[in-house]
Amino acid sequence: MADPAKTPAPRRSTAEKAAAKKAAAKRGGTRSPAAGRSGAAAKRRHPRGAPGRARTVAERLAREYPGSARDLCALRHDDPFQLLAATILSAQCTDEMVNKVTPAVFARYPTPADLAAANPVELEDLVHSTGFFRSKAKNLIGMATALEERHAGEVPTELSDLVKLPGVGRKTGNVVRSVAFGLPGLPVDTHVGRLAILLGLTDETDPVKAELALGDLVPEDERGAFSLRMILHGRAVCDARRPRCDVCLLADVCPSAFRV
Repeated sequence: MADPAKTPAPRRSTAEKAAAKKAAAKRGGTRSPAAGRSGAAAKRRHPRGAPGRARTVAERLAREYPGSARDLCALRHDDPFQLLAATILSAQCTDEMVNKVTPAVFARYPTPADLAAANPVELEDLVHSTGFFRSKAKNLIGMATALEERHAGEVPTELSDLVKLPGVGRKTGNVVRSVAFGLPGLPVDTHVGRLAILLGLTDETDPVKAELALGDLVPEDERGAFSLRMILHGRAVCDARRPRCDVCLLADVCPSAFRV
């Protein structure tokens, strides 16, 4: 007769093992690897709220696209006046095209006084390739005239003054404030507005409301650079028609990843 002490224990079926494991887990004897993570650590990795997600997005984009707002701005300029003129020309036009046009414009009209006295037909010819050339030429001359008459030929720094200039809205005003003067300003263009919604930072579709909502999430001194980084990321990775979620550094925190 075999020694009972040496008799091998009967093998348990897979179902029995699973049941035993479940019972042990209920008693607190077995914990899954995920259960061992603290809630704080999980939240740090995958922030669910807009404030935490905005911090993660800002930090990652800053590493991917380093530099100040001035460094990141694609419009070539030497001073606030040139940036203001270039931004007006950039409406419905690529930055590359604007950069091809502005050297001749700035050479012909180097100061607000010169631009205010411009011949409309001549200016229209210079800016023709940027599109909407008649409207843009009118706005440029009106903007320069307003600078001369209201601000002694200087570009104002306050947004409330900038938006009163012909051809200047909040987006253009915020570009000038953040890039030319290093002041708080968060321009919201189509890329910024689109990415902000996809990332769950806001559900506002109105640019002004989106700007204010994002302003609550991004520190004042980072707003200009944050906006430009969102634009760069929208162009390089998060394309409106074919977003490249598979290579996006924000995919793990983006509620819309692989769903659009």
